[in-house]
Amino acid sequence: MSSVTRREVLTRAGRAATVLATGLPAADAAADRQPDSQAAAGHKWKVIVAGGHPGDPEYGCGGTIARYTEQGHEVVMLYLNNGEWPASKGGAPAATRMAEASKACQILKARPAYAGQTNGHAVLDASHFDDFRKILETERPDAVFTQWPIDAHRDHRATSALAFDAWLQMGRRFALYYYEVSNGEDTLQFSPTHYVDISATETVKRAACFAHASQSPDRFYALQDQVAKFRGIEKGCERAEAFFLQVQSPYEALP
Repeated sequence: MSSVTRREVLTRAGRAATVLATGLPAADAAADRQPDSQAAAGHKWKVIVAGGHPGDPEYGCGGTIARYTEQGHEVVMLYLNNGEWPASKGGAPAATRMAEASKACQILKARPAYAGQTNGHAVLDASHFDDFRKILETERPDAVFTQWPIDAHRDHRATSALAFDAWLQMGRRFALYYYEVSNGEDTLQFSPTHYVDISATETVKRAACFAHASQSPDRFYALQDQVAKFRGIEKGCERAEAFFLQVQSPYEALP
């Protein structure tokens, strides 16, 4: 009898959840994975990677973003705020943070965008939920990556809630993934369902993260790279990034 891996168990559970949620037989549910079939025909995806601050998408998804853009897909890095923090608290001004984000996006061949909130003062109310949804409606993504809902930082949790609400309000039309940052220090209780091998794009990710020179990249990248190596062990490669696919997402859309 062949052994069943943890990942296979999670994959089967996800398929079962899709069947229960949609009422479709498993074969029909698999056939409805539109971007998978479009990719085979050369369709280019629109991918949004949302993060609380400049640097969050780069640290959590930089290797995956590089793989998307290398394949010709469009990636938008959507930052909840511009990362500005008072100099009295050891922070950097908005101009510095945004310039660093622009450089990181150039390295990853992505486009920066901002949701207009304030660092450390995220607001979750009807108008801000609507504003975030309107950004996604304008971009029309095939996939959205957002932060884990129980990260330690409140801006991360707010970004997750805004993305999840937009996904619901938009009729679950795109694949919704969650990513991790500084696992154990920020992201807590993360149990991935999917992995992306970033062994070949780690150097690009590293350069994008180090573009945020005001944010102590020596310390934070070292921790994130430990996470990538551990996820690589789980997947069976040198380095990987891990994700959790939201149940009832209509398809998978990883590079």
